[in-house]
Amino acid sequence: MRGFRDLKVYQLAYKLAMEIFIESKLFSKEERYSLTDQIRRSSRSVATNIAEGFRKRRYPNMFVSKMADADSETAETQVWLDFAHDCGYLSKERHDKLMNGYENVGKMLGSMIAAPERFKLQNRESRAQKTETREKDFGDV
Repeated sequence: MRGFRDLKVYQLAYKLAMEIFIESKLFSKEERYSLTDQIRRSSRSVATNIAEGFRKRRYPNMFVSKMADADSETAETQVWLDFAHDCGYLSKERHDKLMNGYENVGKMLGSMIAAPERFKLQNRESRAQKTETREKDFGDV
């Protein structure tokens, strides 16, 4: 694993944020400074917190804090998705698909928070030895 872009959780969070961006283009203009801005901001914050946390993986407490922030933004995005659906801007099908995606992001983040040592930046000698194990255990994250 070379960087945060290799994390499946980052890839999924980024993909979902882009889907929300596209969907939100169809929201009412009167929602521009509330629902539209908020759902775009929170969905993008999931991916950005994952990226920031991965860069801080040398420090387990900072890594966990950033992953917890990403998880909080995941929950906030889900609330905004509920508002978007209930206000008639998202179909039930799109709402359910996006919610399912964020449920998966939350599960992956929970796994990362529970085992931060798996992502800790190692010195060069031990890094090569542990890469195989980490990728095997967390290849789906």
